[in-house]
Amino acid sequence: MSTVDLSGARWIKSSYSGSGEGSACVEVAFVAPAVAVRDSKSPAAGALLMSPSSWSGLLAACR
Repeated sequence: MSTVDLSGARWIKSSYSGSGEGSACVEVAFVAPAVAVRDSKSPAAGALLMSPSSWSGLLAACR
């Protein structure tokens, strides 16, 4: 997938994740033409980019 500008991304954290220190969670941002996923504890480490259809497949597999 090509480079995607994430500087203006609106990151969403799961409502199921804890809010205290040590809570582990991922964040997701929907930035056309991709879906970006990152570690909420290390946001500067980068993000995994995938197509919307790959994101749907990942969610289906997790369910």
